[in-house]
Amino acid sequence: MKDFLNQSSKLPENKTSIFSVMSKMANQHKAINLSQGFPNFETDKKLKKLVTRAMKEGYNQYPPALGVKELREEISKKIKNLYNHTYDPETEICVTAGATQALYSAITAFVLPGDEVIVLKPAYDSYEPTIRLNGGKPVLVQLKGENYEADWDEVRSKISDRTKMLIINTPHNPTGTVLSQEDMQKLEDILKGTNIILLSDEVYEHLIFDGLQHQSAARFPGLAERAIICASFGKTFHNTGWKTGYCVAPKPLMKEIWKVHEITVFSVNHPMQKAYAEYLKTPEPYLELSKFYQKKRDLFLNLISSSRFKCKASSGTYFQLLNYSDITDENDVEFAERLVKEKGLAAIPVSVFNINNKDHKQLRFCFAKTDETLEKAAEILCKL
Repeated sequence: MKDFLNQSSKLPENKTSIFSVMSKMANQHKAINLSQGFPNFETDKKLKKLVTRAMKEGYNQYPPALGVKELREEISKKIKNLYNHTYDPETEICVTAGATQALYSAITAFVLPGDEVIVLKPAYDSYEPTIRLNGGKPVLVQLKGENYEADWDEVRSKISDRTKMLIINTPHNPTGTVLSQEDMQKLEDILKGTNIILLSDEVYEHLIFDGLQHQSAARFPGLAERAIICASFGKTFHNTGWKTGYCVAPKPLMKEIWKVHEITVFSVNHPMQKAYAEYLKTPEPYLELSKFYQKKRDLFLNLISSSRFKCKASSGTYFQLLNYSDITDENDVEFAERLVKEKGLAAIPVSVFNINNKDHKQLRFCFAKTDETLEKAAEILCKL
């Protein structure tokens, strides 16, 4: 091979995302796909009409790099109403090509070679590669037990003079757990007096159940002053393929994020931004989302109540972990693959997100599906 074709990899340990792997298997075996996190029902017709209207009105060229002004203003109002913290639409908000790009831009803006970033595991699989791509070192802390609780004393012990950033995710993918007010206050105390940036992944902020309240980093002054918060319209409004999200941060942090954003994507889909700006003026679609998805969760759990799976009901997101230890001794990757190939149902093995692939015999199922799909999936699960 020509030497110039035989280049060393910047991410030699990176493998194809488990989401892509399982979805590909689901397609190959014509399986019900409860693996990748996307709804299989339509987004609101009103929102689609707003996009169409924006296209017809000519909003088809580059929008402002930081996002359509009206949308940034609506985002600011939304956060103020929900979390009592004000972000300046002109200097502290950036509309992004999905939350993953927001996360990438935030990490890339600040992590330098040799910097350490604390990551709570299991974790969304874009965090660590982006840290390594920028020459940083992920410092991993495993959430404890099958209920995945944070050990804040361990988190504190991992802080060094090289710690640049700490990443949290609440509500949490893949476990469906949420951080409490007490958790956030402990984190606030840990970071007090440090220069550590908090990257808070809050893409499931509106999917939270059983009367719990989302504890955004924006609620806590000691966190908000150092936090970059990433959010997703796709997760909220059932249109993950539109790839539209945003991040908010104090002006000095956002100034650096903008630099990365501009050279990465420059700007984000114009007609969709115009549509979201109008759609956000009515808060009911996102305020009623928890009720909508709790009904989905409860239906799914009721449908599998006679199965041999064990679980604790998800507190947030649209994912439910199921423990299969009473069914088979297989590791979760093997069981997930067999479930697709032999039973026609795709799920995500959780061990791939844990330190040293710790296997709790759990699979993650997405319940953002039509009732008919959930009924078909439950029928399979109940026969195992």
